[in-house]
Amino acid sequence: MVSIFKKGIRCLGIAESFSQKLWNRSILAGVVMRSDLIIDGAAFTTIEVGGLDSTEGIIRLFKKLKRKDINFLLINGTIIALYNVIDLNAIYEELRIPLVSVTYEESRGIEDNLRKLPLAERRLEIYKRNGGREEVVLKTGYKIFVRRIGLNLMEVRLLLNKFVREGAIPEPLRVAKLIARAALTGLAGALNE
Repeated sequence: MVSIFKKGIRCLGIAESFSQKLWNRSILAGVVMRSDLIIDGAAFTTIEVGGLDSTEGIIRLFKKLKRKDINFLLINGTIIALYNVIDLNAIYEELRIPLVSVTYEESRGIEDNLRKLPLAERRLEIYKRNGGREEVVLKTGYKIFVRRIGLNLMEVRLLLNKFVREGAIPEPLRVAKLIARAALTGLAGALNE
């Protein structure tokens, strides 16, 4: 269980970046960050754009770090890399670490879009099993939406407020997105040399 008042609480923030023009893989970046916003580790892996391997990718990323001091996972969304749907419950069952998935806008039509894709029923099953989103208003005044496992909504709000400095994006996710994008840009440069 997460002690939300622990001074050195650590979060693994996970975000991704991809370019369909460049490569059929998405780069997942994981950033371990302490609640004092010090970065304490990082790792990368890749998943298939449009695939169904995001859950395994997140588990693989976590295991690459070989850390026992990560208190919770913070994931940027549940549908990434062109409808590669993350199975939050499967991640929790495998890792036994509380997790929070964060999105920033109302979303409509997701299920209709999923129905048009290969393996539509599997994608829909995972998406529905993840459950509905709950609104959280951060200390910055921004509204975000979360799905959570292993934490109550009050704990989620307190944890997110520890990791947000300004705006709506918690720092572990902001930094993970930046380094995923930088890795993709570096890859693009290497492929074009």
